[in-house]
Amino acid sequence: MTNVFAVGVGPGSPKYVTDIVKDIVLGCDIVIGYKYTLQTIESLLKGKEIHEITMKNQEEVYQRVAQDLGQKKLVVPFTGDVNFSESEVVDRLIEIFGKINIIPGISATQVAASKAQVPLDRSKVITMHVTTPIEGKKLELQKAILDGFSVVLVPRPWPREPSKHFMQSEIAIYLKKNGFDTTKLKVHVFEYLTTEKETEFVGVMSDLEGKEFSDLSVMVINQHKLESYINF
Repeated sequence: MTNVFAVGVGPGSPKYVTDIVKDIVLGCDIVIGYKYTLQTIESLLKGKEIHEITMKNQEEVYQRVAQDLGQKKLVVPFTGDVNFSESEVVDRLIEIFGKINIIPGISATQVAASKAQVPLDRSKVITMHVTTPIEGKKLELQKAILDGFSVVLVPRPWPREPSKHFMQSEIAIYLKKNGFDTTKLKVHVFEYLTTEKETEFVGVMSDLEGKEFSDLSVMVINQHKLESYINF
């Protein structure tokens, strides 16, 4: 049984941290995580060996901890759900530590879909929040809209490299350039979901051009049509 755990801690509010994740964190020795993620579980971290990481230093920290882990229990928390938009890091943890335990959490995409009243089983969930190329995901977005699906989408913030930056404004411009009538595509943008800073923007896709949103944002393109059981 491995002593390394990758756990999802929810979108931001401690209320969305599941009991199983709380128990795992309370029972661990070492925690490695990003600042925002650690803040979500800060009440559980007393007495733990904490390593706050960034994209620049995470590899060095993982390698250093792996050398001296021994029988200690390590937790790597992820905002939202480990199984969504975190595969690059999870794959690296497996390469470094071997077998790991993956414990799911509540994703911001689930919360966004609920707030927009868009069912996930009639939607396409797409994340652009990766370091690998996203051209295929852009085509996936186009196809989903053409096929009449709603889309729950995590954009990609990359302000230091504009060619890779693909946030709400860039998405709106991209869709317009590819022939979509963005004045008719209904959209919701949620920032800082489940926290005291939570905001919601509601409008159409064309409204997003030139607007800036937080890195911690999720957008929903709403094409949902009511199809209740009474109609069949």
